[in-house]
Amino acid sequence: MVSSTQIMEKVLFGFAKQWIAGNTIDDALSAAQSSYKNGMGVIINRLGEYHTSKQIIEKTIDEYKIVMSSFRKWNVNGGISVKPTQIGLSRNMKECIQNFEILIKSAISSQTFVWIDMESSDHTDETIEIYQNLFSRYERLGVALQANLMRTEDDLVDLMTIGAKIRLVKGAYRENPKVAYKSKDKIDQNYLKLMGLLFRKANEFGIATHDSVMIENAKKLSRKYERRFEFQMLRGIRDDLKPKLVNMGFNVSEYVPYGTNWLPYSIRRLKERKRNILLLGSAFIELHKPQKNF
Repeated sequence: MVSSTQIMEKVLFGFAKQWIAGNTIDDALSAAQSSYKNGMGVIINRLGEYHTSKQIIEKTIDEYKIVMSSFRKWNVNGGISVKPTQIGLSRNMKECIQNFEILIKSAISSQTFVWIDMESSDHTDETIEIYQNLFSRYERLGVALQANLMRTEDDLVDLMTIGAKIRLVKGAYRENPKVAYKSKDKIDQNYLKLMGLLFRKANEFGIATHDSVMIENAKKLSRKYERRFEFQMLRGIRDDLKPKLVNMGFNVSEYVPYGTNWLPYSIRRLKERKRNILLLGSAFIELHKPQKNF
């Protein structure tokens, strides 16, 4: 007898497989190669977080190193995105920093890039501390900041003073209203404000959004301020828009997750914004639309 949970997982996987590359490194690199052929860079993320087992942490690091060392062979351009709790933060910060150093050194030798993903607000201080520690010694490193958190403007201003490379996202974690904006309007307003700060005072950053309003505003700002930036979007979402941006001369990167631990990640993506559900539904329908022969 199939349980309701199994049915729900099957339905969710029908959506999730649009943006999850698959279970293996080769699945991720194959998807990344497709992105590259379409004129885009890639940001590969191995799914999973809150690892406390040293064996699992070491396996995660090894996989990321294999991914980066394979970029040239697969004719791929971009980097990886790593959650601190994937590689030791749930054990201790010292171990996490040491493991990031291993990945950054691998990124330097393979001419790739490392993004530090931002997790829930419980880890914001630690994540920024890790980034500041490492960025003082390594340049091939960026960090994500979340527009839904009330503190982010202060964090952004501080980080820009050291020349930090920022990926601006809206935020995917369920947060306490004491620390986070809850309404879409307030989050959007803050995203626009933070994006304005990036264009005025930063020089290398990622605008990570599928929101047409945010994208149009970024395009307008780019005409006023000459900056090195790229649009970053999930694989399988806004596939209608990505080639248009590429053809307009903008840099675009696809965020490519892979791995078996797809369920928690996918639920966060769907909870993140109602708009994501509509975008995924639209992409799902387009993907399964009968093809006409002309």
